[in-house]
Amino acid sequence: MMMLCTKMMSKIVSSLPSENIVNGNIKKVVKVTPPGPRKKLQLAVIEPGLGSGVSTPNYILDNYLKTLTQRVKYHLGFPENICYDHHVALAPLLQFHLNNCGDPFTENPVDFHSKDFEVAVLDWFAKLWEIEKDEYWGYVTHGGTEGNLHGIWIGRELLPNGILYTSKDSHYSVFKAAKLYRIDLEMINTSTNGEMDYSDLRAKLLHNKDKPAIININIGTTFKGAVDDIDVILQILEDCGYSHDKFYIHCDAALNGLIVPFIKNKPIGSVTISGHKFLGCPIPCGVQITRKSHIAYLSRNVEYIASMDATISGSRNGLTPILLWYSLSSKGQIGIQQDVKRCLNNARYLKDHLQQANISVMLNELSTIVVLERPHDHEFTQTLDDFFIDLVQKRKMWYQDGSVKSPCVADDIGAQNCACALHNGQYIFL
Repeated sequence: MMMLCTKMMSKIVSSLPSENIVNGNIKKVVKVTPPGPRKKLQLAVIEPGLGSGVSTPNYILDNYLKTLTQRVKYHLGFPENICYDHHVALAPLLQFHLNNCGDPFTENPVDFHSKDFEVAVLDWFAKLWEIEKDEYWGYVTHGGTEGNLHGIWIGRELLPNGILYTSKDSHYSVFKAAKLYRIDLEMINTSTNGEMDYSDLRAKLLHNKDKPAIININIGTTFKGAVDDIDVILQILEDCGYSHDKFYIHCDAALNGLIVPFIKNKPIGSVTISGHKFLGCPIPCGVQITRKSHIAYLSRNVEYIASMDATISGSRNGLTPILLWYSLSSKGQIGIQQDVKRCLNNARYLKDHLQQANISVMLNELSTIVVLERPHDHEFTQTLDDFFIDLVQKRKMWYQDGSVKSPCVADDIGAQNCACALHNGQYIFL
């Protein structure tokens, strides 16, 4: 099964930050219920050095491998491509210590690096987004969070007194960046499909028009896969009197960067995608690309590594650029297009079947995230068809006597997508 993410909601568990920081002041505190204990994999993992008899490291690892091999058959709900089978070809690389420290475009102080692969990956994305090689800079990150931190860092350096604007459905790393960098934050409301509320953005831009704007645009939100409209946002900036030197745009395209075309010929400052989501690399990683003219504000000569450095992490995993390169080389653009088609078809398949079974469900256009009502219990570890059959059967059990009502999720996914007793029958699903 290709990547398909289901999000289950009965009044969504809040993904907002605990503090809404506006102009340096805390406006609102949201109480967040802490998660329960981490779910264990029923492994007898012991403290290193204490194993003996059957509890040897090799025995424990073998048991762990068998457990993962079984679990992967029922992997549903987290947005990643599990069809990555390059481990045989790439496993020998584990014997080398590969560190891409510093700038990927500068010499490495030692031979054990993969910067040639890294630059090849960056060139591939630059070509995909029609950015000239001599106009961009980038690097392979440890994931989408680092890409967001880097992009917003650039915006803060270019516009030191700028205000960060982002929708409330944005990834939590965007709010983390606001706290880390102490940037004033304006949280923008969203529509029921998760897209930015453009009237709210316009109002807040006008209210703060004496300060520059650093805008995070989502190309696939975490919960609903919603895509903010770049053209609409650019028009709003123009209407509100923001010239190009008074705003900076970062695109969080971690999930949908290879599904939705979005960056070509637009005044975007930076963009990040995830390598372990759609491409399915087995080690968390990502790609961050920005304009070369911006890097002068960040880059410093570091004597310790004999290199310039404008990255966040400094020492960087030398394996992940090779994983990305191998995946892109093996698939090619045609293979990736086929993956996109398969993912979108999987999502529509599940959404249509849930809808036909009168279950509240929503699917955004060009999204692989199917949003549905939260089941009455959470014991779902099935494949796609089994998940659907199991959900329908158990749903009949949960709600048959009327003592428990099916949840109303109209506020989360729109009344037209809700199949609760109140909204069922009010809308005709096409």
